[in-house]
Amino acid sequence: MQNLQRESQTRFWLIFAALAIGLLYLLAPVLTPFLLAALLAYLGDPLIDRLEARNIQRSWAVTLVFGVILLGLLLLLLFLIPMLTHQFKGLIQRLPAHIDWFQNHVLPWLRDHLGVDPESLSLRSLQTQLIAFAQDMGDMAGSLLESFRASSTALFAWFANLILVPVVTFYLLRDWDLLVARVRDLLPRRIEPVVSALARESDEVIGAFLRGQVIVMLALGVLYSTGLAVIGLDFSLLIGMLAGLVSFVPYLGLITGILVASIAALLQFHSLFSLIPVFVVFGIGQLISDFLLTPKLVGDRIGLHPVAVLFAVLAGGHLFGFFGVLLALPAAAVIAVLLRHVQDEYLKSVFYSD
Repeated sequence: MQNLQRESQTRFWLIFAALAIGLLYLLAPVLTPFLLAALLAYLGDPLIDRLEARNIQRSWAVTLVFGVILLGLLLLLLFLIPMLTHQFKGLIQRLPAHIDWFQNHVLPWLRDHLGVDPESLSLRSLQTQLIAFAQDMGDMAGSLLESFRASSTALFAWFANLILVPVVTFYLLRDWDLLVARVRDLLPRRIEPVVSALARESDEVIGAFLRGQVIVMLALGVLYSTGLAVIGLDFSLLIGMLAGLVSFVPYLGLITGILVASIAALLQFHSLFSLIPVFVVFGIGQLISDFLLTPKLVGDRIGLHPVAVLFAVLAGGHLFGFFGVLLALPAAAVIAVLLRHVQDEYLKSVFYSD
């Protein structure tokens, strides 16, 4: 009788999980602002707890942290994204001129000194494709703006999401501890200790990445962008932020930044000596990361493996779009914790010991 009851319960939870995944897939566009707000609240809750520990009322702590988050979002929307878009457009417009310089100066030097056939490195077809790509991007942007103007529904949805994220973030920040306690109280008493332990471990894994590595990535992006701007390199913000954002894989940001910045410096200054300041900027940034940022913000916490993060983000984006990208890290953390427990149970089993 008990076996039949357990089988029915297992069947019920499997059906429930399948229905939940199906609903997530169908409601992904609607749930995206709520998930984004939940991630922002998750990042801000430890700051609120620290302020409460210093005898500051939670309402004031929530207001202060929410103000900081809102200011960061406004800076992102009003300054950073437009600047990145402007630099990207400038890069596309200048690429044909840079390709001409490469064809007229670099290829003859390679032919005379290294015996390289210029035809094997001809970039005329690439130049034509880039011009067509720039025109297509302009047409696409124009049609997108026209569709926004013509469709009041799309415009209303965009503004609704823009307002919804801060509002939901504020209420989640205010009631975060209460919501967590209610979820814990709803768990069956038989499995509550196990689920709570798994949740704490998942929180440590996600926190090690979001509250540690992401801050390191953003700090490196600012350092690289500032350093490249000081040496007078065009598109410094675009290159610096790109190098910072891919730095969650060890040395990938350093290698990517040096390669892209070196090419940009050669195309802009037409001199090998222009590479020296680029190496200095990324060398200083790497030293700051290795000896200051990473030990202080990440430490020896395990977190998520960089390959797991990359796979989770790509898989989530492919399956659920932007909603999947936001859901990728929490899902990857839970899966990593579960696999760790499965490994522990396997090492204790007779299959391993025998």
